[in-house]
Amino acid sequence: MYKSSQASCLIAGKWIADGPQATRVGPWVREVVSSARQADLEDVRIACDYARVAAKAVGRIAPAGRAVVLERAAVLALARREELARLLALELGKPLKDGLGEIDRVADTFRVAAAEARQINGEVLPVAGWARGVGNTAFTYRAPAGVALAITPFNAPANLLAHKLAASFAAGNTTIVKPPPQAPAASTALVELMLEAGLPVEAVQVLHGGADVGAKLCAAPEVAVISFTGSVATGAAVARAAGAKRLVLELGGNAATLVCEDADIGYAARVCARTGYSNSGQSCISVQRVYVQRSRYDEFVEAFTREVKLLVVGDPLDPATDIGSMVDDDAAERVVRWTAQAQAAGATVTTGGRRDGATVLPIVIADPPADAAVVTEEVFGALVSVSPYDDFDDAIAMCNQSRYGLQAGLFTHDIRRIVAAWRDLEVGGLVVGGSSNFRLDHVPFGGVKESGFGRESPRYMIEDYTTVKTLMLRDISLWGSMPENLKGQQ
Repeated sequence: MYKSSQASCLIAGKWIADGPQATRVGPWVREVVSSARQADLEDVRIACDYARVAAKAVGRIAPAGRAVVLERAAVLALARREELARLLALELGKPLKDGLGEIDRVADTFRVAAAEARQINGEVLPVAGWARGVGNTAFTYRAPAGVALAITPFNAPANLLAHKLAASFAAGNTTIVKPPPQAPAASTALVELMLEAGLPVEAVQVLHGGADVGAKLCAAPEVAVISFTGSVATGAAVARAAGAKRLVLELGGNAATLVCEDADIGYAARVCARTGYSNSGQSCISVQRVYVQRSRYDEFVEAFTREVKLLVVGDPLDPATDIGSMVDDDAAERVVRWTAQAQAAGATVTTGGRRDGATVLPIVIADPPADAAVVTEEVFGALVSVSPYDDFDDAIAMCNQSRYGLQAGLFTHDIRRIVAAWRDLEVGGLVVGGSSNFRLDHVPFGGVKESGFGRESPRYMIEDYTTVKTLMLRDISLWGSMPENLKGQQ
């Protein structure tokens, strides 16, 4: 029997637990593990009214003060990493080792956001470089956007909330958070941690709720910028509801990794196995498609299958577990169904292919048809397909035959291929010497095509969360005057 956690709403500076509740049944433990107080449309109105006023107070906190809060939050995150990782394991079935890693990244994200807060600045513009500007001086600075809305996903609810909330506060904004219904307690705990670190209560609100609450928040005129991570369909709905607002959308992925004939096959197989099934493959950059040069293809499939069979499937609360459960039974059933469809169309399943509740035994599919769902769609599950290629240019083309374009991996020592792949792959990022599933939280991250737009990492998010404001001083000049004999000339 597990103790259920209460996830309250934080509205207008007050935690509210009373009211309608939605319960979360853990996909592994099959028991209620958390209960979230559900916001309604009146709560949205109150939150937006409060945020409009709160934005002014938060915007007046100096960047150094914001940085201190974020640095304290990093220390608290590390002190409570086991507690937070346990919540992730209960609510999501995420193995402890993955949850601990996520909280380590949360701490990194807070520290990076603190450093970036200290770097917010402006510039003196070169107005005197043109004749009409002579005699004047102009400056810019990055002002807070005001009110930000952060809509976070279930697969990495702590770190992606940290990215959005930390960057927004570093920029001087107040933020309304709408957490995923699958991880309300973990999300709320992170907000509580930041408040304990000194985050002003005016700087954040938390509204748990359904699509109606999300749509109303997106449409609210008080909201200046929206950061959303999730599916393509929901991202489109966010954009429609938002209208003329600044958007940062990190959407789906269908990540490919290329393995060339000069690669260390054993190493590449081991890396792809470890990064294709972490968090049960529920990552937008999880290895989904692997393309291997035909002369090494059989060797790779054998080595990869062997490595996948070594992964430990079991209780996410067991520190030895590599693969816990997926987010729910429906998600697990979809992965198994797509596997059966690919197999019926001629693919070979070298391991896996079945599920136990929400837990999918890791699946390897060899040589699936190019039009199979496991190739064309975002699997977001414990499945990796492996296909052969003959020519490197053809491999690039196969990678690009996707409506997604988030990140790719490449195993080769050939600098010409590295440069060609960086140039020609239709993705936001390329990892060389590793799989698609690698990210540093201080490096820009985002995609092209239906994988969205904007870049996540504190530095780049602060640009989205701020507005450039210009100051023009007429007839006051730092630059001197135009000589009489040159007046009228450009």
